[in-house]
Amino acid sequence: MGIAREVFGDALPIAERYAEFLADAGVERGLIGPREADRLWERHLINCAVVAEAVPENARVVDIGSGAGLPGLVLAIVRPDLSITLLEPLLRRTNFLIEAVDLLGLENVEVRRGRAEEVVKEFSMDVATARAVAPLERLARWALPLLRPGGELLAMKGERAAAEIEEAAPVLKRFGVRTTELLQVGQGKVEPPTTLVRVVADRAPRPAKGSKKRSS
Repeated sequence: MGIAREVFGDALPIAERYAEFLADAGVERGLIGPREADRLWERHLINCAVVAEAVPENARVVDIGSGAGLPGLVLAIVRPDLSITLLEPLLRRTNFLIEAVDLLGLENVEVRRGRAEEVVKEFSMDVATARAVAPLERLARWALPLLRPGGELLAMKGERAAAEIEEAAPVLKRFGVRTTELLQVGQGKVEPPTTLVRVVADRAPRPAKGSKKRSS
């Protein structure tokens, strides 16, 4: 627990309560696999907590497809300065998230049931996060419209991160993103370090090639 104490600091007791809830209700309701209960800290909690290294201070964050709250709830625990919306379309998962937020006493978290496409007109966030939600090509379509100009998508990715950036190039070009890069966070805290794809939004997407506006 030495690394966990270093990463979570004074918030470690809250993280411990969350870990217990994940290992119990999370497994029981199918949000976490039974085999994951014994490796929650390194594989899930610390792995997500180090994403905070890439998140600006006092940012408004939307966690897309939040599921069991990874990484959104973990970020809320480790970074109380953040204002976080957990966006999740499935009722059983939103119920789990509401219970977790209440259990942990987190005042910087809102749980919202819905899909990114459904809330796009309401959101203008500083940061969007996602873990194991979709390939970057699809995730970018969902996440970038939720961001203000200059906002950032931080997508947790694995070994195919670089390949996903290449595959998503046409979509990213259409959205006119400022930059796309690979980051590694959590050096010396989690092995292997957590890989992020960081995409900085610029402006609204251009109409797809060949599309025309219909006159009424």
